[in-house]
Amino acid sequence: MIITRRNALKLGITAFLTSLASNATARKLTGTKVVVIGAGLAGLAAAKQLQERGAEVIVLEAGDYVGGRIRTDMSLGAPFEFGAGWIHGPSQHNPVKQLADALDVGTFVTDDDNLEVFDLSGRPLTDAEYVRLDDMYDHLETVLYSPARSETRSVHDLLREIEPDILTDPLGIWALSTFFEFDIGAGIEDISARNGFASDTFDGADVILTEGYDQVFAPLAADLDIRLNTPVSRVYHDRNGVEIDGLQADYVVCAVPLGILKTGDIVFEPSLPEDVQKSIDRIGFGSVTKIALKFETPFWDTETQYFGVMTEPRGRWNYWLNYRTFSDENILLGLSFGRYAPIADNMSKEVMTRDALAVLRSVWGDEVTSPQSVLTTHWSKEPHFLGAYSFPRTGGSVADFTRLEAPISGRLFMAGEHTNFDYHGTTHGALMSGRRAASDILKA
Repeated sequence: MIITRRNALKLGITAFLTSLASNATARKLTGTKVVVIGAGLAGLAAAKQLQERGAEVIVLEAGDYVGGRIRTDMSLGAPFEFGAGWIHGPSQHNPVKQLADALDVGTFVTDDDNLEVFDLSGRPLTDAEYVRLDDMYDHLETVLYSPARSETRSVHDLLREIEPDILTDPLGIWALSTFFEFDIGAGIEDISARNGFASDTFDGADVILTEGYDQVFAPLAADLDIRLNTPVSRVYHDRNGVEIDGLQADYVVCAVPLGILKTGDIVFEPSLPEDVQKSIDRIGFGSVTKIALKFETPFWDTETQYFGVMTEPRGRWNYWLNYRTFSDENILLGLSFGRYAPIADNMSKEVMTRDALAVLRSVWGDEVTSPQSVLTTHWSKEPHFLGAYSFPRTGGSVADFTRLEAPISGRLFMAGEHTNFDYHGTTHGALMSGRRAASDILKA
């Protein structure tokens, strides 16, 4: 986001939103040094709140841009979101929606009911099949949102036992992938049957930001000392302070993606407590893959919000967002889910484009022209992320997420959507976790 005078005025208006210390008696941090690792939404939220309480804050970011898994590209004439694409549950209680409202950022409700689905032969569903799809979704919701089952079973295991027909029904396969694997960011073989759908939500129909998602973190990043292209390799911490690759401070907030914590690329001295490390290992880190195809002219119904396509294997470009409903650009955004997402991530741009076009041509045939421009994501291959967002994996527990909230040695604090079970996998979960880490330091 370019900071214009108009935007600068907005940033001033929203300053109060960036500082939410939960304790009015929290101490001032004048003279206190804090290093924040990671310039995603969690890291920025923590850094801004601590700086506003008087701390000297340095943000170290391994990549070459600010925002983490919020990254907007406007080269197609409309926002292509490499990462976060929607504000989920945009009620007035949602802190990301609060930031967007204060900045007067345009939003658009993507109507989930404005949907046309095509079967494996490319034929549109009949009215009776839509009724069956709705009934199946309601039934799956009832089954999957019931927590009374073992933590060692996956969603696939559960359905194989109690609803095996759904796993072979093309309509059921499509519904499981599009509605549930998309939501969680992983395959049903890996999602915990007990905890996979036990998180919380805010109310409201999901919205996209028509001017780009990167607008929302501008007030958080403003005036911070952010050092790009600065990966961290070692964090020393004890009761007296911390040292991060030779940089000494009083506290450190580690707000790197879960995928990086899993690799062990950042060495902690002393090592993280055994229970914390085991939780890091048990929490899943999944991916959703996107491809944006811009065409000269539309060959699809420009008033339909979403197109669903039943494909094989499950999760292969089976959900498409039509940009013409909120922009003038002839763009279709394809998504891949579940175990197909990492397969797509491993494709080159050219191979992925051919793969996605083959799905479109299964519906629209020769009407599908060659795209003018293409943008793709590969989150599971991105070296500073290694995935898109966390999820409750089979064999894990809610405690694995909450365990990462606790301060370590009184000096090391974790932040990130993976530390907030209730809102894991969301931008508001990341934002809230950063503010929680800052508040913990204020009370330390």
